[in-house]
Amino acid sequence: MEVIDLAGWKLALAALLVLALAGVSLSARLGITRSLLVASARTGIQLTLIGLVLEALFASGQLYWIALLATVMLLVAGREVMARQQRRLRGPWAFGLGTGAMFVSSFSVTILALTVVIGPSPWYEPQYSIPLLGMMLGNTMTGVALSLDRLNDAVWRQRAVIENRLMLGQNWREAVGDIRRDAMRSGMMPSINAMAAAGIVSLPGMMTGQILAGSPPAVAVKYQILVMLIITAGTGFGALMAVSWGSRRLFDERERLRLERLVKTSS
Repeated sequence: MEVIDLAGWKLALAALLVLALAGVSLSARLGITRSLLVASARTGIQLTLIGLVLEALFASGQLYWIALLATVMLLVAGREVMARQQRRLRGPWAFGLGTGAMFVSSFSVTILALTVVIGPSPWYEPQYSIPLLGMMLGNTMTGVALSLDRLNDAVWRQRAVIENRLMLGQNWREAVGDIRRDAMRSGMMPSINAMAAAGIVSLPGMMTGQILAGSPPAVAVKYQILVMLIITAGTGFGALMAVSWGSRRLFDERERLRLERLVKTSS
């Protein structure tokens, strides 16, 4: 089945809908008009540029170019994780902790899926590796950001409770155990909800894209199941690692709560 190409004027029609929404939000004084327009412009520019990059990358197929793009994607995701936290760790920890958790979870799960489950030749075939890694990083980024934000905010708000627990003889893990569990659940819940609603409430993006591109629905469904399972695994492991590392950083070697290591992000 031939894929129907979209002319530029057809995309412009879709953009007009966003402009109409911006006009309504402006008249309603919602305060999101500028953010909406900037986000829409960034979407068009960024996706156009990445389309050009991917065309060149697919034509080359060299591992070092794929690794370079994957590194850029990881660093940008790490920056977004840091920016989404209302309270974050001071210094390089704010960037390094989330980036490290995403690197370990997303890259390991993606490589496992490529080498064991899908099995393209070569295993780093950009047609498979880049889309899979992009979906993994995008979802893991959200999970890690949510879990770290919940962790740091809860520790700050419940600092008196935590210090009382420490004075009563609990170690740092016991003192923040309920906070860590709640933060981990927060990071994993979006992926769990997405799996629960898939196929009934919504048709996931990858499956829809493959069907629009002409793939048989049965094949598209298999790939979508694979993607949602590995995304959930990657997001879950990323959130677990981020919360474990982040909570340990909030205490020193003598197990004292160190709230001065947190800084409020300027709005």
